[in-house]
Amino acid sequence: MSRPVVTVLVPGRDVGAFAAEAIASLRAQTFADWAAILVDDGSADVTSTVFDNAAAEDDRIRVIRHAESRGLGAARNAALELVDTPYVGFLDADDILRPRALERLVATVTATGSDLVVGAYVRLRPDVDGGYRTGEVQPWVSASTDPERHGVTLATHPAAAGNIVAWSKLSRTELWDGLRFPEGRAYEDQVVAQRLYTRAEAFDVIPDIVVEWRERADGTSITQRKAELPILRDYLDALAGGIAVLDERRLDAAAASRVSLIFRLDLPPLLQIARTHADPEYRALLEAFVRDLAMRPGAPKRADDLVALG
Repeated sequence: MSRPVVTVLVPGRDVGAFAAEAIASLRAQTFADWAAILVDDGSADVTSTVFDNAAAEDDRIRVIRHAESRGLGAARNAALELVDTPYVGFLDADDILRPRALERLVATVTATGSDLVVGAYVRLRPDVDGGYRTGEVQPWVSASTDPERHGVTLATHPAAAGNIVAWSKLSRTELWDGLRFPEGRAYEDQVVAQRLYTRAEAFDVIPDIVVEWRERADGTSITQRKAELPILRDYLDALAGGIAVLDERRLDAAAASRVSLIFRLDLPPLLQIARTHADPEYRALLEAFVRDLAMRPGAPKRADDLVALG
């Protein structure tokens, strides 16, 4: 076997019901020169057993374990410290990697010499039969990845700023020098994604679906817990923090694109929750955020009317 070219970081906590499928999708890759670091973030279920079994079966896989949960950001950071391959990618342990994902990502960035390559993704949503069904590529994902582009920046392709998840990307490992995920916070990948884009001298985008992102049937995914006040705080901080990164680099078009997408995608479900939320602080936080965002390029006309929640 050749020396690994890419290390895939696979964090998980209490994902015993899904981890075997995630690891199987990694082992089924058409590109075989990978290594994987599985991070058990203080699981109380069978996750650790699934991880250990995978490592015993495949010497490309190693496991690290946190005795107590430290969060997704800390799990990814712990694994980043151990990466010694030219490229690094991510897969959450309840998601699925498409079979040709690594092949396409590695081949693209190797051919172009770019620092980063970004792929498309779809959701896995619960179905009525107790399983999961694969959705379609959403418009904002297509806007960031289709058509295929090589050697771009956020100045030339501002819509890429809307693709803010860690696991849709593969990057040169040196791009992470001095860069780590925020710890103890939800939505930890949003600011990091913008920093990756702005650190890269050039990046590529491909329309291929690389990951199927699971929305868990039990409602425990972070994206399904937006009614919780601490989650809302982290969510709004992450949105604002990502825009601040773009402001730092004077990427006005990318910031405006991001603002427009937040108004179209992120705010409507939050505003719906706020209309009936029992805690008035939820509404107050959201109103303040909308008022600030409404002043920015990319906001719709009369955007501040959205805070009139009734």
